[in-house]
Amino acid sequence: MTTVIETRKADPEPPKRRERRRDRRGVLGSAGLYIATGICALLFLVPFYLIVRNALSTDAEITGENWKWFPTDIQWGNVTELFDDPTVPFARSLWNSAIVGVLHTVGTLLVCSLAGYGLARIPYKHANKIFYAVLVTLMVPAAVTFVPSFVLVSSLGWVSSMQGLIVPGLFSGFTCFLFRQYFLGFPKELEEAARVDGLGYWGAYWRIVVPNSLNFFAAIATITFISGWNAFLWPLVIGQDQEAWTVQVALSSYMTNQTVNFHLIFMATAISILPLVLVFLFLQRWLVQGVAQTGIKG
Repeated sequence: MTTVIETRKADPEPPKRRERRRDRRGVLGSAGLYIATGICALLFLVPFYLIVRNALSTDAEITGENWKWFPTDIQWGNVTELFDDPTVPFARSLWNSAIVGVLHTVGTLLVCSLAGYGLARIPYKHANKIFYAVLVTLMVPAAVTFVPSFVLVSSLGWVSSMQGLIVPGLFSGFTCFLFRQYFLGFPKELEEAARVDGLGYWGAYWRIVVPNSLNFFAAIATITFISGWNAFLWPLVIGQDQEAWTVQVALSSYMTNQTVNFHLIFMATAISILPLVLVFLFLQRWLVQGVAQTGIKG
């Protein structure tokens, strides 16, 4: 008598159960991602909280042993004290930083974009040599050219002037490099169509390339403005007169060997970073798109 043993294969997992398992994993993964993002956002916001909290506190509350999350009595008078301080022209320094930041950004965009476009598009047998020379400037530390630049600016009589603060920083080798790489990836067909219509290099650049590259220009403008606003060492040396101080130089004056005005430092810091936050919030969409189009490839 033969015994037949039937071997039954295990039924495969039902599709609905697989779907539910995938959905559960997706929900858990999304929840973990949101939790991690929230923690990173909180850590990012902690310095801003400390700046605002200390800006509205007294020196005793800032340096006291008993920590409080919020000041007992909000010191709105710190704002008035900051702008009424006769020893530091803070309002004037804000205006100077705004002028330097805007003109530095506009000038850098114009000079470096033209240089990058010329290196990328205009046929010239020495173009690569010029490009390599620009790259060499990136390898030279800023401290090496600091003294010669000051001597040159001083000989021109630009000490404690807007020209001395703005002109030496108009050209950036790195920004020129970014523009060249971006223009190398720009569609040539658009420029060729413009030349058929009778436009030269300048016309193609101004009427075709620039309007179609606003995202990239906005990204470079944001980075350049933040750099110009936060500059400290060069404005400190050039701005020997208080009327030529920028906001970063004014901030440093609240901390001396004898005294440290904590509440004024934090209030000045809070006010000085406000323009940067507004610029970043206004241009963040273009900044992300522009960074994605930097073309640091090829």
